[in-house]
Amino acid sequence: MLKGLIFDMDGVLVDSMPYHTEALSHVFADMGLSMDAQDVYNMEGSKTVDIVSYLLEKDGVDLLNFDLDGLIHRYRDEFARIVELKAFSEVLECLPILKERFMLAVVSGADRNIVQDIITNLYDGIFDVVISGEDVDNGKPAPDPFLSAADMFGLYASECLVVENAAMGVEAANRAGMFCLAVPTYVSKESLKNADRLVDDHRMLSDFLLGLDHLEKEAAESLRLKFYSAQK
Repeated sequence: MLKGLIFDMDGVLVDSMPYHTEALSHVFADMGLSMDAQDVYNMEGSKTVDIVSYLLEKDGVDLLNFDLDGLIHRYRDEFARIVELKAFSEVLECLPILKERFMLAVVSGADRNIVQDIITNLYDGIFDVVISGEDVDNGKPAPDPFLSAADMFGLYASECLVVENAAMGVEAANRAGMFCLAVPTYVSKESLKNADRLVDDHRMLSDFLLGLDHLEKEAAESLRLKFYSAQK
């Protein structure tokens, strides 16, 4: 039986990825560095330090002789300056209803202060567990963030459902042994093909979450197959 719902933040709860990408683009340009915005979307869900490190290495930067912390600090300031917080209304409306039936968590790869600010401003009092990229040693696609949420719930992984919108998050949910429901907010449906269930948009996402009684049998079967696959 499903007892816990775990939500990614950027692209699932709040329409914020364009601001993350724009902030990084501004900082990279100011420092004379180049980056491909699509790389940020492709790595969505990963910890900030992992995304920035990848972008720098792709540009040929030697991380051993570079002020990585300084760049990340500048990115945080730029993000805070330009971001306009906007929750996905469909999710905002259904979460109080879901909270009556399930434990709720948000698991994000973003920095702790960004996650806390967004959740406090848009979803205050909704989530039982909040995990940022700074709260785990290994971020998505490792299963650690989702397993940590289940542990804080006091639940088994098989009792949790993950809502994701990024390939890294889908992989992490699969590796955690959790049913994964995905919505293609910023990426193609093809990139999310490994999710257990894929919906077209946030309205469909809300409808499925509110109808989880019908989804539980599907989730149970998917988790059974994942378990037997892992034993081979």
